[in-house]
Amino acid sequence: MGNVIEIAGLRKEYRRVRRPPVVAIAGLDLAVPEGGVFGFLGPNGSGKTTTIRCMLGLVRASSGRTHVLGQPTPAALRSVMPHVGAIVETPALFPTMTGQENLRLLGAIDRIGPRRVAEVLEVVGLTERAGEKVGRYSLGMRQRLGLAAALLKDPALLVLDEPANGLDPAGIREIRQLLVKLGAEGRTVFVSSHLLAEIEHTCDRVAILDRGRCVLEGRVDDVLAQAARPSLLVGVDDLDAGARLLAADGLTVERADSLLRVALDRGEAARVTKVLAEHGHFVTELRPETVSLEDLFLNLTARSKEAA
Repeated sequence: MGNVIEIAGLRKEYRRVRRPPVVAIAGLDLAVPEGGVFGFLGPNGSGKTTTIRCMLGLVRASSGRTHVLGQPTPAALRSVMPHVGAIVETPALFPTMTGQENLRLLGAIDRIGPRRVAEVLEVVGLTERAGEKVGRYSLGMRQRLGLAAALLKDPALLVLDEPANGLDPAGIREIRQLLVKLGAEGRTVFVSSHLLAEIEHTCDRVAILDRGRCVLEGRVDDVLAQAARPSLLVGVDDLDAGARLLAADGLTVERADSLLRVALDRGEAARVTKVLAEHGHFVTELRPETVSLEDLFLNLTARSKEAA
């Protein structure tokens, strides 16, 4: 399996009159393998959209190189773009035209007929609303129509910049389910976002961007496993007494809200229950501590700011 996106040493500066340039991307390296959903994460201003714009030839990089589907961009965009569907920021739609008319107009550029338009409307769940003017669409419906437009060419690579931006929880869930489905079909979905909880449940792999640099990349499960320190969260009928007993047995213990955090791997959980039971205390909860993508993200970006 090859890489559908390769970025090496990418740098983008925006020059200003009589002032230092603004560095949007500061030497980014990134490889996105074929298939599945790849999450491109970062706070606002971290360089996500600028990276996508450089990759798709919408802005010219200051230095570095980008390859999409094995071809250099922007030099080979003419041969690459027929196989790429993209939404960069807010989809551009005609509000006085219906959803179907918008898609037929876009499809005509690439000689895509009404049958394919009907197919993508079905994929994004807009068949019943296709005859309504886009000006009456909710934000979530507009996002889905933009996604339908990106799918018109049946692309091998789908590049989506904040596809769930501004959606309510139900709309976010719809987009998440759709992205998972598209990734499972064999195409590659490259999605930038700052909605960390959604990315955690949607993506196979993730890269975290901060200040124009990639600070962590890998499979979501592996990234979270590396970040998690081996510890157990323990509930006990008397927290103070439980903490003293476990510490007396040589364990590192600290309070974690209404629980105790014990520095032990999950395979040694029996040691906790044995120590407490021997002294007449009963465990009310016992589970391994997990780290969310949001926790990891906040920790990494905080460290990046401290090092700046």
